[in-house]
Amino acid sequence: MAGTRVGKRIIGADAPVTVGWENLPRVEGHPFKVAFFTWFQPVTLFALLAFWYYAPNEIATAKTAIIIGLSFRLLLLGLEWVNPRHKSWQLTWKELVTDLFYVGLGYTVLRMVDVYFGDGAIIGLVQDSFEWDKFSWFTGLPLLLQAFLISFIFDFGQYWMHRGMHNWYPLWLTHAPHHYITQLNINKGAVGNPVELFLIGLGVGGFFDFLPRAFLLAGTLGVAVSVYQHINVRFNTPAWWRFIFNTTEHHSVHHSQDYEATRSNYSGTWIIIDRIFGTCVDGEAEKLGMEGGRRMPITETMHYPFTEGYKTFKSWVARRFHRPSNVPAE
Repeated sequence: MAGTRVGKRIIGADAPVTVGWENLPRVEGHPFKVAFFTWFQPVTLFALLAFWYYAPNEIATAKTAIIIGLSFRLLLLGLEWVNPRHKSWQLTWKELVTDLFYVGLGYTVLRMVDVYFGDGAIIGLVQDSFEWDKFSWFTGLPLLLQAFLISFIFDFGQYWMHRGMHNWYPLWLTHAPHHYITQLNINKGAVGNPVELFLIGLGVGGFFDFLPRAFLLAGTLGVAVSVYQHINVRFNTPAWWRFIFNTTEHHSVHHSQDYEATRSNYSGTWIIIDRIFGTCVDGEAEKLGMEGGRRMPITETMHYPFTEGYKTFKSWVARRFHRPSNVPAE
């Protein structure tokens, strides 16, 4: 349902989306608390970039990246309890058990599928046949520039895949279950139909994993930026950060109950891509989810694209080939 703009808010079906950073609540209280939740994101990003830039080769490994990634998520999970963005988003045991199912699915079944049929398989074929001498211009670039390009190229592809999921019905069927989440927290990025999670994981970013140091630095941008898409923490996000990077505020708009507002903020890391293509909405929403915030169970999430696709096909056939008995054939 399209919303109506009133002042700085988009109002639609009792699901307001606050537009404009100046209208969002800010962290208040002790100066240390304000400083912590203002600079936590930039300090963490620069600290991780410095670690991967200077770490010895024996430490700069994928195993270390996994340990840091899991530790960072645990830290953010603690911050969700200390300083929640919205109390209505606070994690319950029911939500936690559901989220852990999807996280486990991603680390087992989807990872195996990726190795044999998805991103991993495609990257392996390309790397085995690619003439690396033609790529020397890239490897000669400064390390941080390599990392930026890897991250940006990957996110550029993600932007168009995500936007396509909102604008082409067959892809939307796979993505729709993810828009039935009714709160944001650290694990909600894993919630969705396996077909959608497989498709959204496709990209060219992993093509560059033959450059281990640059690849790890690029991955740091995902760990220290993209992770904030689905998180229930109130930050005083610096203006430069929210202009360049995606934030929880941006992604809450994308998950709001207002249909028009959800057609925005498609990027995963670089919100500046949305700014370039005119799909960025600066603001936030608390009430999330389709159908007024209906929470979709796991079983429906698994079969939704197929059953809804069948219903649509059946309806099309009925309209196309079935005529009322009183209408003569041509």
